[in-house]
Amino acid sequence: MIANRKLLLLPGDGIGPEVMAEARRVIDWLARSGRARFELAEDLVGGASIEATGKPITEPVIERALEADAVLFGAVGGPQWDSQPFDNRPEIAILELRKRLGLFANLRPAPVFDALIDASPLKPEIVRGLDIMIVRESTGGIYFGEPRGIETLPDGTKRGINTEVYTTPEIERVARVAFELARKRQGRLTSVEKANVMESGLLWRQTVTALGAEEYPDVQLSHMYADNCAMQLAKNPRQFDVIVTGNLFGDLLSDLASMLTGSLGMLPSATLGAPDAAGRRHALYEPIHGSAPDIAGKGLANPLAQILSLAMLLRYSFDMQEDAAAIEAAVSNVLASGMRTADIEQKGTARIGTRTMGDAVLRELDKLGG
Repeated sequence: MIANRKLLLLPGDGIGPEVMAEARRVIDWLARSGRARFELAEDLVGGASIEATGKPITEPVIERALEADAVLFGAVGGPQWDSQPFDNRPEIAILELRKRLGLFANLRPAPVFDALIDASPLKPEIVRGLDIMIVRESTGGIYFGEPRGIETLPDGTKRGINTEVYTTPEIERVARVAFELARKRQGRLTSVEKANVMESGLLWRQTVTALGAEEYPDVQLSHMYADNCAMQLAKNPRQFDVIVTGNLFGDLLSDLASMLTGSLGMLPSATLGAPDAAGRRHALYEPIHGSAPDIAGKGLANPLAQILSLAMLLRYSFDMQEDAAAIEAAVSNVLASGMRTADIEQKGTARIGTRTMGDAVLRELDKLGG
């Protein structure tokens, strides 16, 4: 049994606490079944933290995250905090964690479960068997580049400024993550930028090309402009295995890819830092859906993305491949049985709530060898 691993749970706002509760039940199952026992801590982020402390995240919480072996995050935000200053929004919590923990590589898988093929907006023959991994650089680019801000011009009008900037080391480190993932999957990597109109994109292409030739000649590398990649994701998504791209394009393309699967409520993500000398790396795992304040507290939320984020945590932070696969298989079996929360409900399926979906996953885990 793996023991004494520190997990920090940050449920957040809206449906975050509800879906995190179901993931925690799976953590408890891992302990009961003798697979792993974790040292758990839980704290406030986002709007919940603003209400308690006036800030979306506090220094003690960041220190806890730095000390943890992995962080499991829920969701943040809600209309009650829309009046907060720009730099004190609930979403600042996730940006601050990425910055302070050095979480530069965001991994967003976009698989299509067989049972949910009809939920995709695309034809079944286009998405059947789809399994894409998008690797998004998450601490650089236009979201963090300087200069930035809003300035008043001499004529009284205003100008908003954001800067797209990348260095060779920033590109190389996220590209290595993508190359390594591709090497373990189908051996294909597509690097995405706008090298035709952006100097930062040209440097991106040159750097990834050189790295691939020097360190990963066994991985088939191709390049694609971001606008064409968006079109190809809608036209022929199965051509892709792993996609690596910058912060802005990764934000857009990963959301596009997620909708091919039928629901944001199904998809997890991981954001990884650089490994230290002992191989340990900071990491944060979260569902890609938002806080869904319209259904918060009603027991309607889909907890599967949060549970699948836990599976990614086991795989990438603790190398618990079999346990991660068991959780993913349990989710697949529940879907195949026809159980659905409202966001993935289809004709002929049974609508259930958050807690009942968690119950169903735990029953399948018991069948799979609890």
